[in-house]
Amino acid sequence: MSEGFALYVRFTLRDEQAAAAFDGLCVRTLQGIQEEPGTLTYVSHVPIDEPLVRVFYELYEDRAAFEAHEAQPHVRSFLKEREQYLAGVEVTFLDAIGGKGTTSG
Repeated sequence: MSEGFALYVRFTLRDEQAAAAFDGLCVRTLQGIQEEPGTLTYVSHVPIDEPLVRVFYELYEDRAAFEAHEAQPHVRSFLKEREQYLAGVEVTFLDAIGGKGTTSG
């Protein structure tokens, strides 16, 4: 059994106006993501004391589910539209080594 395919993305936004617009874009995009069967967890966070940062945690059934997610029209639109709000983006892919919700010992 697979442990899934996970990543986190850290977005740094240009300013407060960009942050508000980015948040609105996220709300619209998350509506479509709710319907993706292979997307197990997709959560957007605001780190405490970092109002211009957003962190996404994403967990998929497997790499194929991630690739299906990336191909969705709502995700492709998000990827294109987000650029105008960003000062930077970092993506980190994760390997599970254990914990609640994983299948490893």
